[in-house]
Amino acid sequence: MPFPQCKVYSDGGHYIAIPHTTRPYRPRRKPKEEIIAVTEELAEEETKEQEPAEQSAPSHEDAPMPLENTVGEAAEGTQIDDTLHEKPAATRLMTKKELFEELYARYQSLPRYKRKAAILKRMRPYFSDVDAAKLYVETNIWRKMRNLIARRVRMVRKINLQTFNYFVTFTYNSELHTEESFRKKLKSCLSHFCTRKGWKYVGVWERSPEKKRLHFHGIFHIPDGTMPGMMLEVADYNFKAHRRVVTHQNSYFNEAFGRSDFEPLDVRSLGGAIAYIVKYLEKTGEKIVYSKGLPQFFVSDVMDEDVVCPFGLEDKKLLLYDDFLCWDEGVLIGAVSKDVIRQMPKAN
Repeated sequence: MPFPQCKVYSDGGHYIAIPHTTRPYRPRRKPKEEIIAVTEELAEEETKEQEPAEQSAPSHEDAPMPLENTVGEAAEGTQIDDTLHEKPAATRLMTKKELFEELYARYQSLPRYKRKAAILKRMRPYFSDVDAAKLYVETNIWRKMRNLIARRVRMVRKINLQTFNYFVTFTYNSELHTEESFRKKLKSCLSHFCTRKGWKYVGVWERSPEKKRLHFHGIFHIPDGTMPGMMLEVADYNFKAHRRVVTHQNSYFNEAFGRSDFEPLDVRSLGGAIAYIVKYLEKTGEKIVYSKGLPQFFVSDVMDEDVVCPFGLEDKKLLLYDDFLCWDEGVLIGAVSKDVIRQMPKAN
């Protein structure tokens, strides 16, 4: 018995089909979030970090008044306002989930156990006991990790159905743009190339660990003859490898945005490029940026003779042979290949 309208994806080594089901969808009701008043005080350690380590000696005009004069004026009727020494505080109305998301982003760079402890410490006052706060924090950290895994799986499935030929890095130049204009204009530029010249890309925004300079890392499909400007071979020093390397840069993107690095990709180096993007996805929590037209599945009828075996949770997935036949509404399109997949209906 054939399996009609299966959603098929590639895990990098095999094609896997998910048979079509008619299970009705029932929207889940979201529980109403409790509004809390969050009071924040300027911590002493944060104030010390903001102050410079060494300060120049104050001038006579800036020097504080002698203690005797201060006491004398107070005796004559001037009262000293003790409220000047209180920490400034601000109160905001928000939900517990919004507070958790804010704290999770704030402590993103910490190790997991330190991040959990820091979030728990600041959310404890808004729960009746420690156990309730701990349960809430652990549940939401698990939710964030589950979402991260789902985003990573979705990205890999999209990449495996495409052909990419470059790993590209665009670096922000403060002499040409602000960070805001760099993000906006680079996204607009890449969108135009995707629409007009058939480019495709998957990438993520990132900051360098030392200088915090904004980068965009991505893997690109750039068809032949669509590269703007001129490709330049530039001898540069790589501080990580501690040696001089030859980089491939593009004059158009260098003049428009700052620095560009184009590294050719093949089947063997694609896995390393995917791992590089996933590393920044996990480290910074940034969202993945996709070009339009990158589906996660293609839709095909699957014959019994093309199925190796069912597998997965409750055997709901089908492992397919590497040369299985693709069918579209009863019409044979051909054995699976990049050209055949391009002709098949797509789904996300």
